[in-house]
Amino acid sequence: MNRPTALVPLGYVAIGGRGPEDVVVDRRGRVLTGVEGGRILRLDGLADPARTRVEVLAETGGRPLGLELLPDGGLVVCDAHRGLLRVALHDGTVRVLADSVAGEPLRFCSNVVALSDGTLYFTVSSRRYPFEQWIGDIAEHSATGRLLCLAPGADAPEVLLDGLQFANGLAPSKDESFLVVAETGARRLSRYWLAGPRSGRAEPFLDDLPGMPDNLWREGPDGPIWVALAGPHVPALDLLHRAAPPVRRAAARLAVRAPYRPAAMAGVLAVDDDGRVRRHLVHRPSGFRMSTSACVADGRLVLGSVWERGIAVCELPDDPG
Repeated sequence: MNRPTALVPLGYVAIGGRGPEDVVVDRRGRVLTGVEGGRILRLDGLADPARTRVEVLAETGGRPLGLELLPDGGLVVCDAHRGLLRVALHDGTVRVLADSVAGEPLRFCSNVVALSDGTLYFTVSSRRYPFEQWIGDIAEHSATGRLLCLAPGADAPEVLLDGLQFANGLAPSKDESFLVVAETGARRLSRYWLAGPRSGRAEPFLDDLPGMPDNLWREGPDGPIWVALAGPHVPALDLLHRAAPPVRRAAARLAVRAPYRPAAMAGVLAVDDDGRVRRHLVHRPSGFRMSTSACVADGRLVLGSVWERGIAVCELPDDPG
């Protein structure tokens, strides 16, 4: 892994809500995010953070996490409480696309992408812990994360991969031949093949990341995949993950009850389709903590956070090539 360079903050935009966990950008350069309480927000005018306009587009009635804008102007939302949703942005109507899989309630949906054929691929981070107790899954290392797909016209989603370590962000390759899947609990990116002789198989894509990967976002078909690093590498956590299951379960019970404050860092990676790290940006110590998403809007790098009450606007450095 290459040495990190400085992530340069340019401004902070308060949004009147906590936990803008994912950030995505529309064709007009406006940023959409979801916050605690279920609101879907749109931010316009990030070039001047002090004058950014915040508009409420919809309310899911749950806890929105990952977002994906569709070509027709709709928005797909992974809601940790309600499942996979579609939001009509013109009037705020919310429709449930899937709320169960194989008879099991669909909980802790995390991130979603839509491919050109209309298929939706999405992750479930944990089948054992709810969103509010996410740290329990990280401590226990439960390997109950999943990758699912919902084909156009299908009544229910299909499980493609099981046993993932806190499945999180998703991004397609340029040619849509594979998906990159973030496994937060394993500090790795995995590749799931959608086409070719290895279709339906998973393999390592990028291991031993310098932090815990969260949401992924592809900067257009020719751009890199941005990987938000929600926290640093914690060697003590590696030791815990090698402990016996009863020890990990006991640690998880303590973790969900203990006060938590994220590390004072913000970090992102940019990787290409060959698994090469093009940029590694870190700001430490950082007042903006737990960067769970990143996107590019109006020539700036925008960070979301499940912890903060706003987003960070940062300098977008040149691609070193």
